[in-house]
Amino acid sequence: MNKRLESIRKFAGDAAQRASWETNDSTAYLDWKKVQRVMLPNLEPSTEAISLWLPQHLLDSIKAAANARDVPYQSLIKFWLQEELQGS
Repeated sequence: MNKRLESIRKFAGDAAQRASWETNDSTAYLDWKKVQRVMLPNLEPSTEAISLWLPQHLLDSIKAAANARDVPYQSLIKFWLQEELQGS
């Protein structure tokens, strides 16, 4: 039995589209059994540089912790921030 799918409407912008999908169920619009996985090998997450002033002793401690884990200290800081945000 084939289910009749609703047409996806045009949105005024990204914000309107996000708001719509936050409150609507996509199964009325898509047959998820027919969806295929897409690989985007050249897609990179957007980043933004910031300045962060730290006391020298704190930065030295972070660098030592990163060195012990054999990772760049900036990556370790990002990991710790993400971990803290997910835990709260």
